[in-house]
Amino acid sequence: MKDKKFYPWVVVGLLWVVALLNYMDRQMLSTMQEAMKLDIVELQKAEAFGMLMAVFLWIYGFMSPVAGIIADKLSRKWLIVGSLFVWSAVTYLMGYAADFNQLLILRSTMGISEALYIPSALSLIADWHEGKSRSLAIGIHMTGLYTGQAIGGFGATLAAALSWQQAFHWFGIVGIVYAVVLMLFLHENPNRVVDKKLASEPTKKANPLAGLGIVLTNWAFWVILFYFAAPSLPGWATKNWLPTLFAESLNIPMSEAGPISTITIALSSFVGVIVGGIMSDKWVQKNIRGRVYTGAIGLGMTIPALALLGFGESFIAVVGAGLLFGVGYGIFDANNMPILCQFISAKYRATAYGVMNMVGVFAGAAVTQVLGAWTDGGNLGMGFAMLSIVVAVALALQLFCLKPKTDNME
Repeated sequence: MKDKKFYPWVVVGLLWVVALLNYMDRQMLSTMQEAMKLDIVELQKAEAFGMLMAVFLWIYGFMSPVAGIIADKLSRKWLIVGSLFVWSAVTYLMGYAADFNQLLILRSTMGISEALYIPSALSLIADWHEGKSRSLAIGIHMTGLYTGQAIGGFGATLAAALSWQQAFHWFGIVGIVYAVVLMLFLHENPNRVVDKKLASEPTKKANPLAGLGIVLTNWAFWVILFYFAAPSLPGWATKNWLPTLFAESLNIPMSEAGPISTITIALSSFVGVIVGGIMSDKWVQKNIRGRVYTGAIGLGMTIPALALLGFGESFIAVVGAGLLFGVGYGIFDANNMPILCQFISAKYRATAYGVMNMVGVFAGAAVTQVLGAWTDGGNLGMGFAMLSIVVAVALALQLFCLKPKTDNME
């Protein structure tokens, strides 16, 4: 199968499901707090629940560069299979958790195992898709993340129908079974470029950090890193604070603001990654900076959207701003790895994306806390509007500095 022309799209389809499970399993905990705190009394304190969410982000962030380094050295197929199996087993075991400490250990383990997925998956997709389909393939994969985040919200529904324990069990079983499917049908790219120099010199010890050093001494990578991190601020802000902003701006209850904001961002981002993927793949055939320009268009769309989110008061203005932001962010999201491929060798892409993922997660953790303070002061809208300034700086830096010479750095 792996020699067939259609197999690169089979890879995308297989990993789309894994991406869905990745975000679904991490997200469902946040929706089942009410059901779980009846059995685990520590969760009745918001601080304890916040610790569960935070420990995942911190471990996930710190592990991302490590995951990238490992993915550049070992089989990405088996890293993906292994990480899916472990986080699914953790999800299953969370149904047996009897106290807060057990939940904390399991949530920490999930942070480690889930961190191994994204650098491996995006690097593998980038290797299978070159030129005419890379951005679209990455974009389609990203829709799996969005879908998983949305489905994770139904964890509370399943918990109400059965129990929170059964909800964790069933979500975990699905992932464990699918890991077996991947073992049979997912394959490493036979043309994968690996760094064999150190391996061919037995007198020298291989330095596992050599790839990281090469990535960090590439000046273009630092531009890409800032270009990636700056939009991560509003990206995480919309995940964590958009329902609150909708509720305050439109004077509606959270029960209405939550679904409206989630659906608005999810649907528009879905459209954005598909549009951005197709546009980038076509543009780069005519202009080597086509991917950079496509990403810039997406990023540019988020600037007025953030300002309008901050100051809009009517339903049309706020929801319209949410739709504009989602489409723009989706276009941006579909082109991060393809742009990285223009400047970083195939041998070190997972390492590079691991560093980017870490910085993005930490930026998200920071902005979540800052916007919390702004919310207490009654200035959440102003906080969203100010994020547009950071994005504008990243956009200018990207357009001025990123001038690729190839679409696929070897």
